[in-house]
Amino acid sequence: MSDYDAQPGRARPQQELSPQQIESDEVDLHAGLLGVAGIVAGARTVGETLRNIAEFAVRAIPGADAAGVTLIKSYARTPPVETWPVTASFVEEIDAIQYTDVGEGPCITCMESGRPVVSGSLGSDSRWPRFGGHVARMGVHSALALPLIVDDDVIGAINSYAYARDAFADHAVQLSCQFAGPAAVSVYNALLLAGAWERTERLQRALGSRAVIDQAVGIIRARSGVTAEKAFERLTQISQDENVKLHLVAERMVEEAARRARVRRGQP
Repeated sequence: MSDYDAQPGRARPQQELSPQQIESDEVDLHAGLLGVAGIVAGARTVGETLRNIAEFAVRAIPGADAAGVTLIKSYARTPPVETWPVTASFVEEIDAIQYTDVGEGPCITCMESGRPVVSGSLGSDSRWPRFGGHVARMGVHSALALPLIVDDDVIGAINSYAYARDAFADHAVQLSCQFAGPAAVSVYNALLLAGAWERTERLQRALGSRAVIDQAVGIIRARSGVTAEKAFERLTQISQDENVKLHLVAERMVEEAARRARVRRGQP
């Protein structure tokens, strides 16, 4: 396995794995993949889905002590990434250092290149001199960042960390890449579904607003005898004069008409 960004000037760790260890790692990878495959996006929020994926990643990636998931935001804001639940609190500290404090680190490099990134001694890694020193002082020395890629687009990354130096050898990178592909699809599907739900809710709110606006237009027409177009113009003018959103003006008018009707009937 050579298709990843290794730490410059540091020899790749050599591992002599027994058949039993290889089999055990394969079993853990299989369990992680089964977990990802079992995620039913409709029953979970995006945050819950990503928490599950981080948990499965720790099991599937040999040598990982903790993991987290980062997504690239689809809109312009600073920072341009969004972090989600992690499996250990120290990953949150590392996220804050990487994305907010210094603006460099394995995840950022990974998402920019679209390639896995490995470091076996963060404190001496020349790629991120400010990031590495901070994290090494926390006792975290190894990192493995995996891009989440769907249709050639990087949508985020899985970030795994270990206390030991040189925790992620070629074997670990190979298995982790097998995990990252299905994980990316699950993340993408969860985002698509969340977006669909959001658009549906916006549409429902818009339809509700339209209904109450139509009711307010009807009230104005009943009181003044004007056309629907003129009634809507009057409602819009009130909204502009009072600097209040149109649907709120309409709701107020409908509620006031209902209150007056109740008073006429002697109801509270």
